[in-house]
Amino acid sequence: MIGFIQQLQRRTPLGWLQLNRHKSRFLVALSGIAFADLLIFMQTGFQAALYNSNTRLHRSLEADIVLINPQARNIANLSTFTRRRLFQTMDVPGVKSAEPMYINTVSWKNPQTRKETMVLVIGFNPDKPAFNLPEVNSQLDKIKLPDTVLFDRGSRGDYQEAITQIEQGKTVTTEIERRTITVSGLFKIGASFIADGSLITSDQNFLRLFPRREPGSVNLGLIQVQPGYDPQQVATALQKHLANEQDVKVLTKEEFVKFEEHYWQTNTAIGFIFSLGVSMGFIVGVIIVYQVLSTDVNAHMKEYATFRAMGYQNRYLLSVVFEEAIIMAMFGFLPGFAISTGLYALTRSATNLPLYMTLARAVQVLIMTIIMCMISGAIATRKVLAADPADMF
Repeated sequence: MIGFIQQLQRRTPLGWLQLNRHKSRFLVALSGIAFADLLIFMQTGFQAALYNSNTRLHRSLEADIVLINPQARNIANLSTFTRRRLFQTMDVPGVKSAEPMYINTVSWKNPQTRKETMVLVIGFNPDKPAFNLPEVNSQLDKIKLPDTVLFDRGSRGDYQEAITQIEQGKTVTTEIERRTITVSGLFKIGASFIADGSLITSDQNFLRLFPRREPGSVNLGLIQVQPGYDPQQVATALQKHLANEQDVKVLTKEEFVKFEEHYWQTNTAIGFIFSLGVSMGFIVGVIIVYQVLSTDVNAHMKEYATFRAMGYQNRYLLSVVFEEAIIMAMFGFLPGFAISTGLYALTRSATNLPLYMTLARAVQVLIMTIIMCMISGAIATRKVLAADPADMF
């Protein structure tokens, strides 16, 4: 290893010298790579925001196991099953409690602007906490009052004035389904691609808002497991116990999260579009880097031929081209990373989506950038291998 490092120290950085000689060409190449990285960063960021925003509610549930209808598609299209299934689960050893939850999307009037927007309404028994959110659990007595809800402060839209009034203890009212409701408290989950925000209320208030819903038809069953029991084993036992029932499906909490992610990955065009955008950014980067390296190789073909005439092996000539590719990858990644971080913050502020730069994503894109440049270098080296001193002079 020491000998290898000493050899690198003695080696002339020919690739860097060639790139640095033509600064304008080098800067154009870096701009192209930065643009490709920007495309990849934004597409992967939006894709992650898609999955995270649509599963934040799932992750905040106070449940080890979740029951849904097999026909359910996602959190906004859950279908219903009979509440009797929850009573049946109590016959399985390890089940501590089984509580119903009602979910529906509805158009409500923004209490500040009076404009209508789509929100997710969630109803449950306030005597049995359904979320692991301290803000919600400390205000359960409020939603026991008729036509009273808690509002998601992370909702997308102009709510700052209304939020301030609620924080000051003032009464804020609006309408849902021609029914006047009172917003008495705040919590935070955040906007998603499904709805601009969420409202939490009691099961009784939910049924008042949606009078056509039968109390015995629920959207989710939240099951808590007794201490000392494995949720996966209890879920397996529940599946066997409810095997003859066609209107219910048993999922662990982790499986419920994956259920939502799978819907957006496979059943919608959004997931495909983001994946296609990443592929397009990668291809654009390969083309841009190849153009630069190919031009550089053509401009120095005689020099490469001279090296071959002096006895240098193809391995050395290829290392020069790959050196240029790695240098461009590293220097092109930095502005792409910086610009993407700024755009993440701007998008997060404008949409309230969970769009953050993570170390894992930065490393992933850096590796993709290096691979992108190495592929371009591998294609460009074909001309180097074809350099013949006899043809050059």
